[in-house]
Amino acid sequence: MKLNFELVPDSCWYSNLRTLLPPGGWDAVRRRAYARAGGRCMICGAPVRRLEAHERWSYDEANAVQKLEDVVAVCHACHEVIHIGRTQLAGREREASEHFMKVNGCSYAEYKRALGEANADHRRRNAIPEWKLDISVLPRLI
Repeated sequence: MKLNFELVPDSCWYSNLRTLLPPGGWDAVRRRAYARAGGRCMICGAPVRRLEAHERWSYDEANAVQKLEDVVAVCHACHEVIHIGRTQLAGREREASEHFMKVNGCSYAEYKRALGEANADHRRRNAIPEWKLDISVLPRLI
């Protein structure tokens, strides 16, 4: 699927570049992502006046490593899907599910299955008490 849920383990919620980088660092990273996007969402391809920066992380569960993979520029609708937990709390799941199905060309049943898998990953990753952080890709992003 082009668009997926990215549920960050609860203990990693504050391991983001905004809080880790010195002043001005996050702005440099996100502006570079916006430039790479060329005014289009890097997931759905929609032309967008206001892009949002999103950190892409991978999780090595065997070694408890949260690794930064990229920072991408996305539209608000894709960002709402990616952070579906926050979106659900805000009461906007219906809009997010419709966008997920449109971008991925899938059914509501496939949306619910993908969401169930993402929630299972999240529960499993939450069982790891502490994650090590790997931001070695950062020089490439600045």
